[in-house]
Amino acid sequence: MAATRLISVVGKKDAGKTTLVVALASEFARRGKRVATIKHGTHPAQVDTPGTDTYRHYMEGMAAQVLMEFPGGRVMFERVDEEGDPIALVKRYLSAEIVMIEGFTKAPLPKIEVHRSAAHEQPLYDAARPEARLWQAIVTDDERLRLSIPVFRFSDTSWLPTLANLAWECAHQLAG
Repeated sequence: MAATRLISVVGKKDAGKTTLVVALASEFARRGKRVATIKHGTHPAQVDTPGTDTYRHYMEGMAAQVLMEFPGGRVMFERVDEEGDPIALVKRYLSAEIVMIEGFTKAPLPKIEVHRSAAHEQPLYDAARPEARLWQAIVTDDERLRLSIPVFRFSDTSWLPTLANLAWECAHQLAG
């Protein structure tokens, strides 16, 4: 298998990170790429519905791992002592041509930031910081924002395919 490409979508709360991850993942899938996503959450995910078998396996049985198989898919729940880093998670769990990673702002991966001026005055990107070299582009609603990296406007009509091309080219590559 060829190298797996990793690109991180970052931004402050309510900026639209999930919307962009979903749009890019859909665009890559439309292009025939095998896509995977990783979401960094700030609160525990719901392990099925209380009282269901999966919930009972994990919560009552205290299983270290629960793999739920169902028609058309599967879900894995796993207990961990510390957060993993996205590169290690991809290596352990995922098989894809490109992995869209939501969050993990501090990970040393190429980043596309989503910035909504209605939610936050300034983006995370700061050209003066050493990690600024990881930022590849920003998607924003701020018509006044001018930066030394590509800035895509939500109001533009063709930014998604162009951004997908940029993401593909600048993504971190794991050896296959």
